[in-house]
Amino acid sequence: MESKEKALLACKAIDDKKGQKIILLELNGISLLTDFFIICSGNSRTQTQAIADNVEKEMKEAGLFLNRREGYAEGRWILLDYGTVIIHIFQEEEREFYNLERLWGDAQITYYQDYVD
Repeated sequence: MESKEKALLACKAIDDKKGQKIILLELNGISLLTDFFIICSGNSRTQTQAIADNVEKEMKEAGLFLNRREGYAEGRWILLDYGTVIIHIFQEEEREFYNLERLWGDAQITYYQDYVD
């Protein structure tokens, strides 16, 4: 599966659990770490964990396996590493504080909503 297909599958799984402000940062050519960051927000620890659980479920069903998961227990910033796609699930306060969109300002930003409209 291509990186972009993998990213869109993860975005759909996030959207299914009502994740908010879902964006894709295309890092191909900017970062050696990964091709895409996906950044989204949830309202509570329960919601961020539900989003993470659904992403893991959908990716596993597609034959994609998680390399690393961080921050799940606290649920304030959950990171799911799928190699060419890294997913950041934030509670809003942490998202505003860390502002990955600004940190990776050279990346092309695409809003998931643009794909589903």
